[in-house]
Amino acid sequence: MEAHSRNLFADMLVRVRTATTAVLGDAVDQSRVVVEPPRDPSHGDMATNAAMVLAKDAGKKPRELADAIAKKLRADPLVEKVDVAGPGFINMTLKPRAWIGALRAAIVTGQNYGRSDIGKREKVNVEYVSANPTGPMHVGHGRGAVFGDALASLLDFTGFDVTREYYVNDAGAQIDVLARSAFLRYREALGENIGAIPDGLYPGEYLKSVGEALAKAHGATLKERPEADWLPVVRSTAVEMMLDVIRDDLAALNVKHSVFFSERSLIEGGADQVGATIVALRASGEVYEGRLPPPKGAPVEDWEDREQTLFRSTDFGDDVDRPLKKSDGSYTYFASDIAYHKAKYDRGFHNMIDVWGADHGGYIKRMQAAVKAVSGGKAALDVKVVQLVRLLRAGEPVKMSKRAGDFVTLREVVDEVGRDAVRFMMLYRKNDAVLDFDLAKVIEQSRDNPVFYVQYGHARAQSVFRNARAEMPSLPVGEGNRVAFLAEAPLERLNDPMELALMRKVAAFPRQVESAALAHEPHRIAFYLYELASEFHAHWTRGKDLPHLRFIIQNDPETTAARLALVQGIVTVIASGLTLLGVEAPAEMR
Repeated sequence: MEAHSRNLFADMLVRVRTATTAVLGDAVDQSRVVVEPPRDPSHGDMATNAAMVLAKDAGKKPRELADAIAKKLRADPLVEKVDVAGPGFINMTLKPRAWIGALRAAIVTGQNYGRSDIGKREKVNVEYVSANPTGPMHVGHGRGAVFGDALASLLDFTGFDVTREYYVNDAGAQIDVLARSAFLRYREALGENIGAIPDGLYPGEYLKSVGEALAKAHGATLKERPEADWLPVVRSTAVEMMLDVIRDDLAALNVKHSVFFSERSLIEGGADQVGATIVALRASGEVYEGRLPPPKGAPVEDWEDREQTLFRSTDFGDDVDRPLKKSDGSYTYFASDIAYHKAKYDRGFHNMIDVWGADHGGYIKRMQAAVKAVSGGKAALDVKVVQLVRLLRAGEPVKMSKRAGDFVTLREVVDEVGRDAVRFMMLYRKNDAVLDFDLAKVIEQSRDNPVFYVQYGHARAQSVFRNARAEMPSLPVGEGNRVAFLAEAPLERLNDPMELALMRKVAAFPRQVESAALAHEPHRIAFYLYELASEFHAHWTRGKDLPHLRFIIQNDPETTAARLALVQGIVTVIASGLTLLGVEAPAEMR
């Protein structure tokens, strides 16, 4: 049986570097050498930039170095052909045994196929959702939730030590608006006719339950007290109940967080972490007292013509220094955010990922500047902006929700189309592109519905095994003994071009996982799964028209075993990829 590689691209990178060392010696830094699919598939299976990036250090022309490396690679037992193209690109075509080894790896390692340790247990903080606790989540929040959750799963699968975090914005002016809105519903629960909800307060009916809880706990006593007394009480109850709603909404999507970090904790409990952070930044020269010039063009919300406490964000690439205190002496949102990210750094996170909504794009530079400042340049912040979701039904915009007042709740959408459709479709578009989410299309049973098409690919592949057990009961392909049997199958019998193409697709999965994790782009997995399912469906259809290509050949158990091994590889990869995205891999679909 051929040796199997859990990541054929990583294996070939080692082989390329070995060949390069044989030419240049081991003193050359090969960290920039990569092996990847060529842009044009007709050029081969894999390409390397080794000669292009090492020629200068080696004192050779790229083409000359490429020819020398290619000569070494031609002797590799996995390599069928090597071509040198252009100024020095090296294109490699692999022997079928390479793809056979990768398929065996997928079968033997199962759901761990593609798992790696490239993260080397580095601590990563992924903060996502962080919706203000002022009401139920809307569909836009859901996109950020799914994106962050899938990204955290990818990073965990590739060996990072991941913390999934939610930042609870429970200290801003919007929380006082929430409390006043809840107090109105409290009066309503006591029997008052409150009339129309005034402008500036939250109109949604979801706050009725908060009002009822307050009435049950306090009776009419809060009505008799001044706002300064009742506001903290109502605020605390409202935030706690809204967080319960949010947790329920997230649970419906199977989105989890290990940490809920309170903004209010930064300034309460006897320790003013925001003030302490400002003092520390002032001592290191990043905070000063000064005036900001009038903004050019459109007005800037936080600009005031006065002497104020400013952060030198221009020293870190921002276009203007940023205020940390308002005219009344209270802290700006930015000041609290700096302290919060310093708290992350103090907890040991040098690698931070924030998932933000589309309206926060202008905030990125200053926040990255702040992270550099509070960490002395030791920490990095990657901000992933999740664009808007346009909710449609058969192409027409969906009307607002009565319960929420001015938006469609995430829970309504999940209840209507199901968790799998929401999660997959939220990831079937790059995060920084606007997403059209059509409630009618995501439940269609057609190729035009990607989540159905991928899940159907898994179910169809599983049906092949049910048919095999029925037609050839002597084959040990039940759940308990399938892997051991198929791992020994004569895979060299898989020589049809589409069978080889499917093996190549299976072999590409570990690299897809690593590249998606390192780029912080989980949509790559969704795209890959759709492509794999499409190729599998196409091959299944060919078998209907060409009986000799069917998976089950009753008078040829060895070919049947080889083809079932291919199907098992596809089952493994689709199930693993869907698990990373938080989507079910059904064994049957009716």
